[in-house]
Amino acid sequence: MNIDVHVNNVKGSQMAAKITGTFTIDNNTFKFSAIAFGRIGGHNIGAKISKATEKSLQKLGYDTNEVIDTLQKNLVHGNITLPEGLTKESFADG
Repeated sequence: MNIDVHVNNVKGSQMAAKITGTFTIDNNTFKFSAIAFGRIGGHNIGAKISKATEKSLQKLGYDTNEVIDTLQKNLVHGNITLPEGLTKESFADG
């Protein structure tokens, strides 16, 4: 599954940060929010999507759990685009 992830905003620090953004699958763009935790036990990100997004993804034939897993993996591994002026180091250990 190919998902393009764009982070719009990050609030917090390397210990914990709230991330908001969008992800795109097959030219369909959806919003997400996530909480990123660092340091204790390594990096971990819990992403959430709305019920409306879940329904839209299901109508397109996607497994929502697989979409969320892929979204989280992209966030953890840094497979994302960021707005100008924001760096990954501001919310994740380099």
